[in-house]
Amino acid sequence: MSTVMNNLDVLGLPVAETIQKRSFAVGAAFGVLAVIGSFVGLDQFYRSYLLAYMDWLGVTLGCLALLMLVHLTGGDWGHAIRRILEAGCRTLWLMIVLFVPIIFGRTRLYIWARPEAVAHDAQLQRITQLYLTHWGFLFRAAIYFVIWGLLVFFLTRWSDAQDSPPLRPRPGSLRALSAPGLILYGFTISFAAIDWVMSLDPRWISTIYGLIFVAGEALSALCFVVIVVAILVSYQPMSEYMRHKYVHDYGNLMLAFIMLWAYFSFSQWLIIWAGNLPDEISWYMARLSGGWAWIGLFLVLFHFAVPFAMLLSRSFKRKIGSLVWLASWVLFMRYVDLFWHIEPVFHPAFHVSWLDIVLPLAIGGLWLAVFFGNLKARPLLPLYDPQTQAVLEAAHES
Repeated sequence: MSTVMNNLDVLGLPVAETIQKRSFAVGAAFGVLAVIGSFVGLDQFYRSYLLAYMDWLGVTLGCLALLMLVHLTGGDWGHAIRRILEAGCRTLWLMIVLFVPIIFGRTRLYIWARPEAVAHDAQLQRITQLYLTHWGFLFRAAIYFVIWGLLVFFLTRWSDAQDSPPLRPRPGSLRALSAPGLILYGFTISFAAIDWVMSLDPRWISTIYGLIFVAGEALSALCFVVIVVAILVSYQPMSEYMRHKYVHDYGNLMLAFIMLWAYFSFSQWLIIWAGNLPDEISWYMARLSGGWAWIGLFLVLFHFAVPFAMLLSRSFKRKIGSLVWLASWVLFMRYVDLFWHIEPVFHPAFHVSWLDIVLPLAIGGLWLAVFFGNLKARPLLPLYDPQTQAVLEAAHES
């Protein structure tokens, strides 16, 4: 075990510190531009902020969901990226702080939060009495963050215990927590998507809407992990244990989540379009006019069809150099998908603001700085987990 420990102690993560510093500089620079943008147009600032926030929150919660999936399956492919996922979900504390502007800007984002709009709309009055109230919005958000925070806290704390002797198997509590944790995650992100995104148009409802976010967040996190692996695979210890087999598994998972996202999205469209009810079909009508239909077609082709075709190739999925470019593209398409969900509510015709570019870079820079800070603070593999030794031995034998 001493050889394993020596290899892991080196870590080879000075690159993480370099990226952390550069990311923080980018986040700070674009953050200044975002503040300037808030003075130029506060309404557009909050709209772009919500878009950027949901994009990066998706990576955070996707890492949490994948981490719990890893604990349930126990495969070597997951053990190899376990600490990356833990570093990703530990950015939740940053996302809690960054949620504060949405609280202050809710009257500019949500029509149900404006008393003057509710007073003249009987349907809005019913909705705000039953569910969408100011205190209900805040109380539910607190519940979501508490549940996510507790999951992150215990999953990472119990994992930390494997960095000190003696040699011990993975605590059964990690698996025991992950099973109900995945269920809690599914429920909470579904309600959060309803509260924070679907309620932008409170008259419209969809029972499958939350599942689209579940699939999308898992896909975002997996694509991000592939990018991080591509960066770290040139350094020890990841260069010692990352195998083509694991990369192939990540490609297969990307394919599965892309298909799942497409299935949920198409099912929602098919059911609503077949029902042809005015209150339901209005959401799609707004996105099939004013130039927004081209964004929908772009998503069909480049969020599903093209990545799907590329990921059918076995040789493509086994090369991290090829897979990382597709992962980067799909991560961009996840942003485009959220853009298509949010922006048509405010702009009948296709519209892109410079803040739609600045704010994702500002939040993303800060997010990456926190992520790489988390990553460099701990060994890249749990030092005293028997599966770590098995992964390293298998890599040397292959």
